[in-house]
Amino acid sequence: MKKILFALLASVLVFSSVAHAESIKIGFNIPLTGDIPDVGESSKNAAEMLLKQINDAGGIDVGGTKYTLEFVYEDNESKAESALSAARKLVTQDDVLGIIGPQSSKQAVPAGEAANDLETPMISPWSTNPDTTKDRPFVFRGCFLDPFQGPVVVNFASDEFGATKAAVLYDIASDYPKGLAEVFKEAWEKKHGAGSVVAFETFTTKDVDFSAQLTNIVNSDAEILFVPQYYNEVPLIVKQAQSLGWDKPIIGGDAWAGGDLMSLCGDDCKGYFFSTHYAAAGAQGATKEFIEDYKAVYDKTPDDVAALTWDSTNLMLEAIQATGGLTGDIDEDRIKVKDALGTIKDFKGITGNMTFTPEGDPIKCAVVVKIDDAGEFSFYKQVCP
Repeated sequence: MKKILFALLASVLVFSSVAHAESIKIGFNIPLTGDIPDVGESSKNAAEMLLKQINDAGGIDVGGTKYTLEFVYEDNESKAESALSAARKLVTQDDVLGIIGPQSSKQAVPAGEAANDLETPMISPWSTNPDTTKDRPFVFRGCFLDPFQGPVVVNFASDEFGATKAAVLYDIASDYPKGLAEVFKEAWEKKHGAGSVVAFETFTTKDVDFSAQLTNIVNSDAEILFVPQYYNEVPLIVKQAQSLGWDKPIIGGDAWAGGDLMSLCGDDCKGYFFSTHYAAAGAQGATKEFIEDYKAVYDKTPDDVAALTWDSTNLMLEAIQATGGLTGDIDEDRIKVKDALGTIKDFKGITGNMTFTPEGDPIKCAVVVKIDDAGEFSFYKQVCP
């Protein structure tokens, strides 16, 4: 009887080991609640669509072994401290091979520190702040950086509107807008001279009254207003600016496209421009196919976050396949995936082609879109490094 029980137990352990070996876990550190829940929803939507597509096709082949995928979602509540704890949980408790997210720089910077310390590959799809990947060999991103995006906006506004004087309004307590605002100011004054940013106004997260700052901006000689804020903050700023008499261009960064901007802003945002990662209107090829598939499942057009999450997850999977095979030792395999990510060249994403720098940042193009009369984010021009 003891021999039979031992044999049964051994067979169960072998089966368990095989079953575990045939599944790959990827973690998602995303904001399902908090200030920007649309960002988390878009992230999860894209991930779930890809998960179904791959598993329905039999999984992925890594070194001759087929693996199904498991995606583990952790809500970082749009908070830095929650993103940090989510990253640690995904690594130490959920045993994920790699992490996608966080999206926002405010969460991605601290989470990236944890992922790097725990030697787990992480790709932030949407964080443009340089600190996310700086001196962190395990941390990558699927988007361009603010030092690239800032000059894109500067050159566009200068060429498109003939502007030489600019105003900026930004949240000084948030990594993304603060970083992008500072890069913009430096690039603008390099182009137009010291003092050509004639108003550089700040507020703090959760503020809702911008009348004092906007009055200063309206009374300045500024010819354009740069607002590097998230989609949920832009409508209030725009409406207050217009009510105070601002009738000149307002330009934004890629966070304008992180959620349902137009349902919040409506006609007030039409005619404005922002720099971003892709334009859904007029897309072709694989990008068009992705948009159509997403619409069929979720009945809405995928935003930048969805598209970048799709690309970043596929990047992680390509790196896993590029290892040539997994050992079953999670620590060793995480290092193999990190090493493979650093060698990816000419990845054809739906937000553009990518080749990684040694710092984990992709070389890729930016898009300037116009919010047209129909409220669509229509392609206006492409700007490449």
